[in-house]
Amino acid sequence: MSTAEGTAVLPTTWLDVPSEHPFGVQTLPYGSVLLPDGPRVGVAIGEHVLDLTAASAVLLPKRTRLFAAGTLDRLLAAGPGVWAEVRAALTTWLTDERHRDAVEPLLLPAADARLQLPFTVADYVDFYASEHHAANLGRMFRPDSPEPLTPNWKHLPIGYHGRAGTVVASGTPVTRPSGQRRTPQGEVVFGPSVRLDIEAELGFVVGAPATGPVPLAAFDRHVFGACLVNDWSARDIQAWEYAPLGPFLGKSFATSVSPWVVPLAALGHARVAPPARDPRPLPYLDDTDAEPWGLDVAVEVSLNGHVLSHPPFGGMYWTAAQQLAHMTVNGATLRTGDLFASGTISGPEPGQRGSLIELSWNGTEPVVLPDGGTRSFLEDEDEVVITATAPGPDGTRVGFGEVRGRIHAAPLG
Repeated sequence: MSTAEGTAVLPTTWLDVPSEHPFGVQTLPYGSVLLPDGPRVGVAIGEHVLDLTAASAVLLPKRTRLFAAGTLDRLLAAGPGVWAEVRAALTTWLTDERHRDAVEPLLLPAADARLQLPFTVADYVDFYASEHHAANLGRMFRPDSPEPLTPNWKHLPIGYHGRAGTVVASGTPVTRPSGQRRTPQGEVVFGPSVRLDIEAELGFVVGAPATGPVPLAAFDRHVFGACLVNDWSARDIQAWEYAPLGPFLGKSFATSVSPWVVPLAALGHARVAPPARDPRPLPYLDDTDAEPWGLDVAVEVSLNGHVLSHPPFGGMYWTAAQQLAHMTVNGATLRTGDLFASGTISGPEPGQRGSLIELSWNGTEPVVLPDGGTRSFLEDEDEVVITATAPGPDGTRVGFGEVRGRIHAAPLG
């Protein structure tokens, strides 16, 4: 299903950007670029990044303050009316030849851009929204149970409150965490995790603040856009600590995000109906008669250059709009820069699983790599790259860039 914007004719840019490029004018994602004189807000277009901090001073002076600090924080807080205004201005600058002389000198080569965390993360929440992922883990850890899902799973989006301070930009090395774990022999030991894993996810960035509840219909008035997330997981530390209060040290050491935030306005053609729900959700979560917020996003997970899987986001049981509604239904506040993630994206097929614990079936079926090596969980110096695209107008693809991370050994001692 498309929004009104999704039905519009896509304008062409005066830049030399191939129609199949995921960062064409259909996308225009925002990031923060480090230049010698400080950070700038940047917008990706083809193989270039537009210095929006500088461009706004010339072409959009009444909004210059939004970009002066070089991060997205002020733009996020400005709300949906301003988001639409800025995106419309960017589209005009990059497609109308009259602006070429002013804009072209402000384009930086993307290959040279040093990208940082694009916004200040206020709070971080991680959900558990894939039925396939939850059922796979249920079958592994509760093999004798007739139902792999817990009794509450189809009634509410399960989540936990994570640690905002360890959300890091793509490319930041991830140090193998240490903690308590229990050996197969039942001994409790302390040391580096031996079951370090990935979780391929889509994250959603809150812009306009609010005091909950935030209803389903208000989702796009508060959420600015989406980014890729790898919510690294130390499965052995988590397994020992999580009962009865849930994830803690097994998750809080690092969460990597892509440096580009794709605005919701770019995802009109990606909107699809989510799977049928049974039982029907309670009224505050019931989107049966609402505009759907399922998203047809195709994800790819690679390990050391080898493609492991293609998780499909369109099959997620709970949508981001439902997650936001549930997250705030108790009166919790939203702050500019809040980040909430979908949880591991997994599909029904083995090649669509978004974590190593599923791909190796808890280590019983190790993944075979092209060099003949195998993996059940991550080894030191392994590098994981997650990419994704979604349908755009006129047959284009909307790109999310990548989230990349390399595992470094735990510190000695």
